[in-house]
Amino acid sequence: MESSLDWSRLKSVLESLLFVTKKPLTIEELVKITEAPRETLESALAEISEDYERGRGLRVIRVAHGYIMGTDPQNSEFVDRLVHSKIETTLTPQSLETLAIIAYKQPITKPELERIRGVYCDGVLETLLFKKLIEEVGRSSGLGRPILYGTTVEFLRHFGLKDLSDLPAMPADFKNALHE
Repeated sequence: MESSLDWSRLKSVLESLLFVTKKPLTIEELVKITEAPRETLESALAEISEDYERGRGLRVIRVAHGYIMGTDPQNSEFVDRLVHSKIETTLTPQSLETLAIIAYKQPITKPELERIRGVYCDGVLETLLFKKLIEEVGRSSGLGRPILYGTTVEFLRHFGLKDLSDLPAMPADFKNALHE
């Protein structure tokens, strides 16, 4: 399918879509919406991104396998003043620990998590599932076919990661604990 949008109009449409979306839009979603070829969209997004790099307050941000419009990180102090909000995490240390284990070991079962942490994880898993930071990604072939857990696109978005390769290197003591 060929888009009837000329170059200037396509860029304008993309800016509007990226500005109003609440979640990162993938190239596939943008192809479906605009009916423009993938290569054309990628070129337009690159050009828009370059335009916004030139001293403007907004940026086209690539995150969680998609694109979204966001503010220039250098302006965060002022944006924070406007919204009067301190960045707080609503995750407990136990939730963060469990989430880190899942992020680095996924897919992982609840029994594996409990073996690594040394405590039951029912409540923590329920919280992480509710916040959509993790999801069920399948079933293990082991005894009882326990559920396998992995991180979600919301996890990537929440932590500002393009994909899992953006996770920081594991500290040695954490790596040792995961492999005991």
